[in-house]
Amino acid sequence: MTPGTEDLLRELAPQVLGILVRRYDRFDACEDAVQEALLAAATQWPVDGLPQSPRSWLVTVASRRLVDEWRSAGARQRREETVAALEVEPGPTEDADDTLTLLFLCCHPRLPVPAQLALTLRAVGGLSTAEIAAAFLVPEPTMAQRISRAKKSIQGSRFALPPPAEVPDRLRVVLHALYLVFNEGYAITAGDQAHRADLTAEAVRLTRLVHTLVPADGEVSGLLALMLLTEARRPARTDADGLLVPLAEQDRSRWDAGLIAEGVAVISRTLGRGPIGPYQLQAAIAAVHDEAGTAADTDWPQILALYDVLRRVSPGPVLTLNRAVAVAMVHGPLAGLAELGTLDEDDRMTRGHRLEAVRAHLLEMSGDRAAAIAAYRRAAKRATSIPEQHYLALQAARLS
Repeated sequence: MTPGTEDLLRELAPQVLGILVRRYDRFDACEDAVQEALLAAATQWPVDGLPQSPRSWLVTVASRRLVDEWRSAGARQRREETVAALEVEPGPTEDADDTLTLLFLCCHPRLPVPAQLALTLRAVGGLSTAEIAAAFLVPEPTMAQRISRAKKSIQGSRFALPPPAEVPDRLRVVLHALYLVFNEGYAITAGDQAHRADLTAEAVRLTRLVHTLVPADGEVSGLLALMLLTEARRPARTDADGLLVPLAEQDRSRWDAGLIAEGVAVISRTLGRGPIGPYQLQAAIAAVHDEAGTAADTDWPQILALYDVLRRVSPGPVLTLNRAVAVAMVHGPLAGLAELGTLDEDDRMTRGHRLEAVRAHLLEMSGDRAAAIAAYRRAAKRATSIPEQHYLALQAARLS
């Protein structure tokens, strides 16, 4: 299958699923039928060529799969009545794009976050169960069960946009799910890969789609800008041997200037036109990094000022961790280490490697080589990502 066909199928998958769910109100059965239609298209289109209306073709094939399934299950009389009502013929399909409605459904607050992510990638992103399982490093049967439970959990939920009063909160859940998908693709939490470009690309694509549907929402714009500005740096995040390269040492000529320009334009249009939110502020921080010609040119006082605002808007341990670096760059490493000390009793941070990794970096800045080596080694031991382990172990070895 050519990349163009694959992109087209991913674009059409949520539209086709939305049409079927709206018609038949059976999310789980419709989703299975759409997956079968996508597989059929992946096999037939490269041989026979694209149909005149790819979306109508997929709707027709998926509907027939649905009918075939219902023919073979359930009470016969009821089944025959249902089938008679659902017989479909090829023809034009609805023009409405239900992708946003589908996103809201997949990110239903009734579902736990892992299930929201999996269902979003499957139903809206068009990824296979095997691809999603690989992305989150779980066995395929485990992911299949997770998706199956999620579909059953939302069975019977109304396929419609939430009432206006609920949209802001529900939209926040959708954005959080897309944010997590992007982060998992940009810095994989476990395994031997540094990143998954397909996951970041999918998160950017879906966020662009949401931005198209609700262009006036500042946080949607902020998240899109944040993703673009972060993704722009990905080519320089690893060297030719696949080893991680810290931001200050990256070859900035390898950053994607087009994505930076787009991200800066999006966040520039957004800031100051509505309530400020955490994605807008993170995008503004990313823009300051991306616009610096060299690491030495970075405007750290401006970054610290933005973190101070972010701390008021959306406090949390990760924010404190990241702000500590800015504090160190403005007021010196000892001030940054004092900031980190506030996290020493926070179980959310002490279980992972990032607190010790940042502490090691600031200890090295302060000249305490022995303590830095010990912190790098503790961080390497706690890291679950192989590239992170290698990077941290090399930093300890470099100082030894």
